[in-house]
Amino acid sequence: MPGYLLPLTPLTFSPFVFNSEGNECIIASAKHCGECIQAGAKCGWCKDPAFLKQGEAVSTRCDELQSLVKRGCNVDMIESPKGERKILRNKPVTNRKKGGEKLQPHEITQIQPQKLNLTLRSGEPQTFDLKFKRAEDYPIDLYYLMDLSYSMKDDLENVKNLGTSLMQKMSKITSDFQIGFGSFVEKTVMPYISTTPAKLLNPCTGDQNCTSPFSYRNVLNLTSDGKQFNTLVGQQQISGNLDSPEGGFDAIMQVAVCGNLIGWRDVTRLLVFSTDAGFHFAGDGKLGGIVLPNDGKCHLEDNVYTMSHYYDYPSIAHLVQKLSDNNIQTIFAVTEEFQPVYQELKNLIPKSAVGTLSANSSNVINLIIDAYNSLSSEVILENSKLPSGVTITYTSRCKNGVVNGGENGRKCSNISIGDEVTFSISVTSKGCPNEGMSDTIKIKPLGFTEELEITLNFICGCDCQKVGINKSPLCHSNGTYECGDCRCEDGHVGRECECSSNDVATEDMDRTCRKDNTTDICSNSGDCVCGTCECKNRDNPEERYSGQFCECDNFSCDRSGNKLCGGHGRCECRVCVCDLMWAGSACDCSLDNTTCMASNKQICNGRGTCDCGICKCTDPKFQGPTCEICPTCPGVCTEHKECVQCRTFGTGEKKDTCEKDCSYFTLIKVKDRDKLPQPNDAAYPVMHCKERDANDCWFYYTYAVNNNTVKEVHVVDSLDCPAGPDIIPIVAGVVAGIVLIGLALLLIWKLLMIIHDRREFAKFEKEKMNAKWDTGENPIYKSAVTTVVNPKYEGKC
Repeated sequence: MPGYLLPLTPLTFSPFVFNSEGNECIIASAKHCGECIQAGAKCGWCKDPAFLKQGEAVSTRCDELQSLVKRGCNVDMIESPKGERKILRNKPVTNRKKGGEKLQPHEITQIQPQKLNLTLRSGEPQTFDLKFKRAEDYPIDLYYLMDLSYSMKDDLENVKNLGTSLMQKMSKITSDFQIGFGSFVEKTVMPYISTTPAKLLNPCTGDQNCTSPFSYRNVLNLTSDGKQFNTLVGQQQISGNLDSPEGGFDAIMQVAVCGNLIGWRDVTRLLVFSTDAGFHFAGDGKLGGIVLPNDGKCHLEDNVYTMSHYYDYPSIAHLVQKLSDNNIQTIFAVTEEFQPVYQELKNLIPKSAVGTLSANSSNVINLIIDAYNSLSSEVILENSKLPSGVTITYTSRCKNGVVNGGENGRKCSNISIGDEVTFSISVTSKGCPNEGMSDTIKIKPLGFTEELEITLNFICGCDCQKVGINKSPLCHSNGTYECGDCRCEDGHVGRECECSSNDVATEDMDRTCRKDNTTDICSNSGDCVCGTCECKNRDNPEERYSGQFCECDNFSCDRSGNKLCGGHGRCECRVCVCDLMWAGSACDCSLDNTTCMASNKQICNGRGTCDCGICKCTDPKFQGPTCEICPTCPGVCTEHKECVQCRTFGTGEKKDTCEKDCSYFTLIKVKDRDKLPQPNDAAYPVMHCKERDANDCWFYYTYAVNNNTVKEVHVVDSLDCPAGPDIIPIVAGVVAGIVLIGLALLLIWKLLMIIHDRREFAKFEKEKMNAKWDTGENPIYKSAVTTVVNPKYEGKC
């Protein structure tokens, strides 16, 4: 497919904004255009021969694009090459349904594009999109690697019928499925196995008949014949070893690197690792006297690993590399006891899964199907080693609008067959890697054979350098005239390469760099190069030294309002040159008197003078921009009474129109009258006011116009109302008085009655004592006793 260019953003200039942290273009102190453009993506080189002013160094040609334009360099004279992206192969992703057109694996496309050419400018990222779509009915190769130590005896019986059963299950996922089988035990050296002749023939105890121990054996190459799988697996015998951990890592390494012997195709590759024990890894070989690191190469002879006694176990990192290089996804089918161990191993191996194997491996088919679905539902991008100075970032746009960045930007999860996801990939270089030589990197989804190949080209120089004139007379034949200036050969310096570097520091040359025979060379603001001052650069591109002796600058002038020359002029050789209608050492004095014109068309209301656009009132009691305000004049309190009342208390005649009519002053509430501004304390006149509302309540406030001509009202936030009669105490007092008077009267009456009774009783007692009673019998008194005499009684006993 012919290549084509992606659209690039046109060169535009925005208003200049200075980065206070420093200008990388100026900091670079570039001596030629190539150095300049490598300093940063914002840097440009002005190749206009007349651009430099007296005293400016060649490095000042390198600056941010906006600054160069502002300093007078025409856009057409600026060298600032841009990177580009060119797609070389862009085959669309495959869209087909299961049972449709039969395609070979290499005819199926799951990533787009497939080949790119990027031209990188230092600091300028090049971004492109990578599509990924899971193809339906994609071929699968599955290799079953089984531990044949004695503890797996029961499991082997269930694996013998795995081929046809797994074929039936996988037919629902793909119509192109291959399966293979391999087994492992342990290294054939002590102390992993017993090396006695009898044990080498039969490592099992008792009457158990076991096969000789081995490290790894490829039993069946990948095939689509499930019955052949059952037949060959049915012929396998259990073996044995001494220690609990097994040599499974040796087997995994050989399965990964012996692709041609095992029959791996460029399709989805699954490795099922079935065991009920742990594993040996790099360093454990020392127990058997094996110290050579694993070389990561294929050593199968007659389908048997022959170098287990010679090379150590591979490390986990080594396995990760080989599994990734060969696009193999691993499924660890292990017993529940070792599930946590292999779960930790899974975290170290990308695109791997762990399933819990039943005691006799009866659930192995469902375990494989579940693990495959888990692995295939996630896509993770990885890239090959990057050149020095090149960085790459990923942003994923997954299903349901989910966007991830950072490390998660490499992956998307929960992807179903037919789903399409997009990754935004950005590649950035710093400087000029590989001395400008092109390089190639590859990006691919883990576990897939397809990949994106990217050729990186680096911009290390400018186009104007290609047409430079070597040994130019403009450079005294001591340099190359390029990009508007001389690039001197080694041993020569000066604007035109006119001096030898050995003569730079002579006294005669330094003398010409001193102003008025002072001791300061170039006013301590530059370097004397070949008898001419080259002024130093400053981080701020707006600030520059200039002049024959670097005695001038454009940043040391007077300031007003924290602005150089008040923002109304330019600084030339440390003196402000003011704009029209502005004067003063800092251009802060306006000569325009329209700001002093009052509404009556008089300057300052006839009460002051206009000085630098500001009224200075001759009568101190007047204030305001045009001396129109008199805060202490009679009537001020009455004028503002209604507005103060409505804004503070929500009452008064203007309470309905308060927001509209009374927003002309700033209201400040205080707690009591002592907090009000006092005339002697304020720096401006203050009027104290006392007004009464409709309820005969008093409120207190002050009115003033501060030095910023802002009207201020300070008001006490509580009313001072006259105290009315307190009804409750009065009623209570009356009631209490009546009760007390009644009680007093009762007590007096009672006292008088007691006194009267006592007097009467005393009088009675006295009369009683003085009375003389007759002792004779009362003639009308009749006794209550009647005496009767018995006539028969004679007085005898």
